[in-house]
Amino acid sequence: MTNKQAVAGKLLQVEAVKLSPAKPFTWASGWKSPIYCDNRRVLSFPFIRDFIKSEMCNVVFEQFPEAGLLAGVATAGIPWGAMAADQLKLPYIYVRPKPKEHGLGNQVEGFYEPGQKVAVIEDLVSTGKSSLQVVDVLRNAGLEVVGMVSIFTYGFDVAVKAFADAGIRYASLTDYATLIGLAVDKGIVSAEMKDVLMQWSKDPAGWGGI
Repeated sequence: MTNKQAVAGKLLQVEAVKLSPAKPFTWASGWKSPIYCDNRRVLSFPFIRDFIKSEMCNVVFEQFPEAGLLAGVATAGIPWGAMAADQLKLPYIYVRPKPKEHGLGNQVEGFYEPGQKVAVIEDLVSTGKSSLQVVDVLRNAGLEVVGMVSIFTYGFDVAVKAFADAGIRYASLTDYATLIGLAVDKGIVSAEMKDVLMQWSKDPAGWGGI
């Protein structure tokens, strides 16, 4: 079993990912989706939480060794970034969705210095829009973003292009195709349903269910 399959298996085990092609979920964007991913659920399972944290640290260490600072994305990326920073013994900051409306008005919380190289920790990437907004905030703060690591990605073409256009290296512990393949192997969804699920990932905006 590959590392991506192992992570996907853990997400399925704790039901952080729910598959329902017959009764699709509605995202905030209005898209209909046969999948809903809630990685916050993993935080409630200590041994699986520790496994995911360790995998994240391995990816940071192997792919972004130049990073001297980690930055978590609010809100779901904050705990994973903090845990990874603790294990890797790196400084840690996190980024708010918008500047704080009182006090110092910070959007980036924590101590950092301009020019530091930072790896961003995200829990989930869909279109990449919100994740790359965080990259812009960090760059505007004078930091050098060396890359981003997420737990899960849908692998949409629009996200792949967005990261390439932004010049950001990106890695994810697991992805949609790996998870669907494993779900079929485990009998969670049928082989026939796999085609429907994969079709959604090719055109999520135009998919209307089955």
